Amino acid sequence: MEKLPSYSPPPGASRVDPERMTRFAHALRMRGEGYQPRTKHHGPDGWAKYTNRLFLETSPYLLQHAHNPVDWYSWGDEAFEQARRLGRPVFVSIGYSTCHWCHVMEEESFEDEEIARFLNENYIAVKVDREERPDVDAIYMKAVQGFSGTGGWPLNVWLTPDRKPFFGGTYFPPRDGRYGKGSGFLEILQALSDSYVSMPSEVEEFCSKATAFIRQALSPEGGDDLPTAEALTDAARFYRDHFDPVNGGMAAVPKFPSHLPVRFLLRFHRRTGDGSYLDMARRTLEAMAAGGICDHVGGGFHRYATDGKWLVPHFEKMLYDNALLVAAYLEGYQATGRKDFARVARETLRFIERDMTAPGGAFYSATDADSPGEGGRREEGAFFTWTPAELEAALGPERARIVALHYGVTEGGNFEGRSILHVSASPTAVARDLGIPEAELDAVLPEAKELLYRARSFRPGPIRDEKILTAWNGLAISAYARAGLVLDDPGYVERACRAARFLLENAFRGGRLHRTWKDGEARHPGLLEDHAFLVAGFLDLYEASADLTWLEEAVSMDAVLADRFEDKDRGGFFLTGDGHEELLVREKPMYDGAEPAGTSVAVLNLLRLHEFTTDPRYRARAEKAFRYAAPTLMSNPISLSEMLLALDFLLDRPKQVVVVVPRGAGKDEAAPLLSAFRDRFVPNRVLSVVREGQEQEKAARIIPWVREKEAVGGRVTAYVCEGRTCMPPTGNLVELLRQVGTVHPLPL
Repeated sequence: MEKLPSYSPPPGASRVDPERMTRFAHALRMRGEGYQPRTKHHGPDGWAKYTNRLFLETSPYLLQHAHNPVDWYSWGDEAFEQARRLGRPVFVSIGYSTCHWCHVMEEESFEDEEIARFLNENYIAVKVDREERPDVDAIYMKAVQGFSGTGGWPLNVWLTPDRKPFFGGTYFPPRDGRYGKGSGFLEILQALSDSYVSMPSEVEEFCSKATAFIRQALSPEGGDDLPTAEALTDAARFYRDHFDPVNGGMAAVPKFPSHLPVRFLLRFHRRTGDGSYLDMARRTLEAMAAGGICDHVGGGFHRYATDGKWLVPHFEKMLYDNALLVAAYLEGYQATGRKDFARVARETLRFIERDMTAPGGAFYSATDADSPGEGGRREEGAFFTWTPAELEAALGPERARIVALHYGVTEGGNFEGRSILHVSASPTAVARDLGIPEAELDAVLPEAKELLYRARSFRPGPIRDEKILTAWNGLAISAYARAGLVLDDPGYVERACRAARFLLENAFRGGRLHRTWKDGEARHPGLLEDHAFLVAGFLDLYEASADLTWLEEAVSMDAVLADRFEDKDRGGFFLTGDGHEELLVREKPMYDGAEPAGTSVAVLNLLRLHEFTTDPRYRARAEKAFRYAAPTLMSNPISLSEMLLALDFLLDRPKQVVVVVPRGAGKDEAAPLLSAFRDRFVPNRVLSVVREGQEQEKAARIIPWVREKEAVGGRVTAYVCEGRTCMPPTGNLVELLRQVGTVHPLPL
C-alpha cells in the first residue's frame, strides 16, 4: 500500500481505510515535490500530521483545509448518509480561498485539536467552496440571514442529515470570551450537540420553518405584468438620495465597487439629460480610482473599502470585480471623454494580463488579502503597503519624494504603521508644492509605478486562487472584447478570443458546460451564470472581432440555457440545470450583488439576440422573464441593478448598426467609422461589421438586416436602423455620430 510521508487519523475520527490512503498517496505524487501542506501540525518527519478527504479535491480553498485535524468531508451524499447512519447533525462551513476571516477561523478553530476532536466525535463536518458551489451557498446564506439578519463568510451553518438548517452564523471566535465576544465556537458546538439530542421535535419544527422561509425567498411566485419606467426613476431617486457627495458611491460603510450603479446612472443621464446623474457616476469613478481600493502600483481593484473614503480596502482582488469595473470605466470614458478613465481600464486589464492569466489564455479567480509579513506570519495588506524608506530604496530620493507626496506615504502611515497608496493630492497641487512643471510629474509617475511594481515582486506575494471559473471568465471576456472595440486595441480582442477558445475546449465536456477547471480537470455542472455570462462574452466578442463564429456560439449556448435552465411555465431562470443535484430549493436568482445575477444577464442577452436575429421568440422569452421579476423590480429596483440595464434596453428603441466593407477590402478599413462607438456612449445597440459578398450572405442567415446593404461607391458605409427602419447610409463619421447619438427620452 502506498503511504503518505506521515499520517495520523484526525483526533476523534476512525482510521482511514487502505483504499483512501492509496488515493492520498497518488494525489501527493501528482502534486509534485513542491507541495507544501498548510498546517501547524507536523509529524516526526516534518510533513503534515493529518490529512482529510479534502486532499482529493482541486479547489484551492478546500485544499487549504486538507491538513486540518478536522475530519472534513466535501459536499455530497457521502457526508449526509454518514450523518444519517450515525444519528449526528452536520456542520457545514462555507468560504473561499481569498477570504481573510475564513483564514482567521481556520487558524483559530479548525487547526485547534480540542475543537477538532469535538467536531469529529459529535458532527459530520463539511467544507464548501462557495465559488464552486454558489447553489449551496445561496441556500444557506439565506438561512443565516433569516436567523441573524446578517450574512458573510465564513458562513457556518448546522443541518440535519436531510440538509435542513437549524442554526447558523458567520465568524465565531474559538472560545467564549475571546475578543470580548460571549459566544465561542467550541461552546456553540457543545450546546447545539446537546440540543440536537435532547430536543429533536423542537429542532425539526425550527427546520421546517427555516426551509419554508428559504423556499419562499429564493423561488418567489413572480408577476404577470411588464415592469415600467417607474422602476428606473425609483432607482435613480434612491441613488440620488443615498449618494455620498464628498467621497462618491453610496453613503455607506463598507463601500463596495459601484460598477453596476455607475452604469445605470450613465444610462439614466443619457435618457433624461439630467446632468446630476452623470456627475454622480463621474465622481464615483474618480473617487474609486484615487482611493486605496485601487492598486496604484499593480493595477486593478481590491474587493471593497472598509471605510467611507475608499481608503482602506480588504486587499483581496477578485476577477469578477475587475472585469465589471473595466466595463464601468469604459462606459465612463465614452460618456465623459475622460482619458484618465480609459487609463484606469487599461491598467486594470494589465493587472489581469500580468497576474491573473493562465497558460492557454483563461483567467484565474482571485488573489488573497493576506501575505507573509515580518516573521513570516500572514498579514492582511503586507504585500501592498509602503514606508517612505521602501519608496526611497526603490526609486531614489527625488522620485520617492514626488511619489510620497502624490500618494500620501508618510512615516506614521495610514494602515498599521504603513501607507496604503492613494491620490492624496492632485498632480497640479503636487507640482506646485514641489516647484516642478506638471508635465514633469506626469512623466515621473508611470515610470515610478513600474519600478515599484518590480520592487514589490520580490516580496512574498499573496496566494493566488488558480481555479478557472467559467462565469467569471465570461465577464473577463466581455471586458477585454469591449476594451478592444472602445480603445481600438486588437490585442485585447485576441486575449478575449484565447480565453473563449480555452473554455470551449476545456470546460465544455461531454456536451455539457462545467463551472470549474483546474489541474486539467473540469468539475461541477455549469450553472445559469456560467451559461449567461459566457453568452454575453460571445456577443461582445462578435461585435469587437466581426467574427461570425462568436455570434453562432452565443446562439448555440443560449439554446442550451433555454433547454436546461428556463422556467417555461412561470418565466425566469433556475440557477441549476435539469438533472442537477436535488437541493432544498431550486433557486431562481434575481438579486444583483457583487456579481450580476444570471437572470439579469440572460434577459439582456435575449434582447440583444432579438435585435441581431429579429426572431420574436427571443423577445418573448425576455418579456416572460421580466414579468416574473416585475414585483421585485417595481418594489425594490436597486436590488436588481443589472436588470435595470436590461429594462432600459427594453424601453428604448435600440439601434441596429451594420458597417459594410467593400469586396476585397480588409475589415480594418472600417476602423474610422467604428470610432463612433469609441467616442459616443451608445449602450442600447447591436453592431455588425461585414464584407460584401459571400461573407455578408453568410452573416445574413443569422442577421437578416445586413442583407442587401452595400458599400456605396465602393467605400466603407454604415447603416443605422431602429426597428428595421434605416437612416440614410453614410460613410461620413460626423453624420454617423449624429445618427448613433440620437436619444429617445424615457417613456415617463
